[in-house]
Amino acid sequence: MEKIILASNNKHKIKEFKEIFKNYEIIPMSEIGFNEEIVEDGNTFEENSKIKTVALQKFLKSKNLNYSVIADDSGLCVDALNGEPGVYSARYAQEHNDQANRNKLLKNLENKKNRNAKFVCVITLLKPDGKTVVGKGEVCGKILKQETGNTAFGYDCLFYSNELNKCFGECSDEEKNSVSHRGRAIKDLLNKLNCDI
Repeated sequence: MEKIILASNNKHKIKEFKEIFKNYEIIPMSEIGFNEEIVEDGNTFEENSKIKTVALQKFLKSKNLNYSVIADDSGLCVDALNGEPGVYSARYAQEHNDQANRNKLLKNLENKKNRNAKFVCVITLLKPDGKTVVGKGEVCGKILKQETGNTAFGYDCLFYSNELNKCFGECSDEEKNSVSHRGRAIKDLLNKLNCDI
């Protein structure tokens, strides 16, 4: 089974990748000794995902390791806020403080009638030979006026999925994975690699 190094130490993200990316062995970057902070200063999800793969591939080459590297960048884009929080989703109000980020989102939407939104994910796979494959996925819905269900991860408890007819915060992992932006981006990537999921 081919090993792919994932540019993340986020336990939730690692679990999701392993569940969907079944034909590969997904290895978090900490397991190969990479613990550096990667500055994600791109203007788009695709730019940020590429920045992460390049940084990790450079580290691997310095260790004479030949593995493919995968990274994603994702976020919530709200129509009435001109696409915000977008690439700043994880640090919208405060760096990796989900509650503060959700509070800011709700405040900014207080007087907005249009609550349409989408989660977007872009995944970049960088092979040792420099070849890059990019997968993209989206899931559409709307922002609720109050938190619903599990508040453990990001904006899930505020996002109502049009396809599931329920809030992500009320979904099982299986339900969410069936429509999730990350799941769709992975499937798009695998299709481009001519792989079956």
